[in-house]
Amino acid sequence: MTRAWEADPSALFARRLGRTAAELGNSKDKDDCPDIWQLDNGDVAVIGRDLTAAYGARLPEGVTLAPDERLVVIPGNMLSAAKEDIPDA
Repeated sequence: MTRAWEADPSALFARRLGRTAAELGNSKDKDDCPDIWQLDNGDVAVIGRDLTAAYGARLPEGVTLAPDERLVVIPGNMLSAAKEDIPDA
């Protein structure tokens, strides 16, 4: 079965969306950095804490995780800071 969308592992990081974790007070050093990046193919990469195990059994109805997917969590202020960089649909 073919998926309607598949991630392209050859896509490159094009630009950060929002501000760095350090700028937002969410990181004390370079090893602790949630982040949001637009890839050169238009997809978005999110770096966050993997909480798949914590949330997997209590997802809302209609929400599923494929075996190759992970649920990550980022600070709310990071997504808010990225709002101006995300174009309207």
